[in-house]
Amino acid sequence: MSEIEDLGIKNIRIDERLIHGQVATMWTNSLKASRIMVVGDDVVHDSIQKMALKTAVPAGVKLSILKAQSAAEKILSGKYKGQRVFMLVKSPKWLRILVDNGLPIEKVNVGNMSSREGSKQVKKSVAVTQTDIDDFNYLNDHGIELIAQMVPSEDPVKFMKLLEDR
Repeated sequence: MSEIEDLGIKNIRIDERLIHGQVATMWTNSLKASRIMVVGDDVVHDSIQKMALKTAVPAGVKLSILKAQSAAEKILSGKYKGQRVFMLVKSPKWLRILVDNGLPIEKVNVGNMSSREGSKQVKKSVAVTQTDIDDFNYLNDHGIELIAQMVPSEDPVKFMKLLEDR
């Protein structure tokens, strides 16, 4: 078992939609997740989004919505040991903060980042800005394996290769 898994984190996914059909059913079931952890300071301060997440979480699965620094502290303290936590973030910037706060992330699944101003498409469901690319390079430089995988049944693709090819 890896260090991050020993702390209870079974999967980390970037998906700006956070909890939606694929996450609520396919991913949560395939991971046998007991908790979904949404990490992002922006989400913590958005009462409408928090309410939507609470209604979208599957029955029997716990939900945590945390600021990045607080998430790192709680995970590192062992609070989630013995659980099966599926972590979701909207963008790589939150993962960069987790890494800076000592979280031993080993692998990240890049799921969905939609087009926005200044972004370029690197995969059907993933568009990145220069800031995102800088954050992905930072994560990669810290030895984190970055994969792109929309659903559990799809074969993972090396995400940094997708960035290089664009």
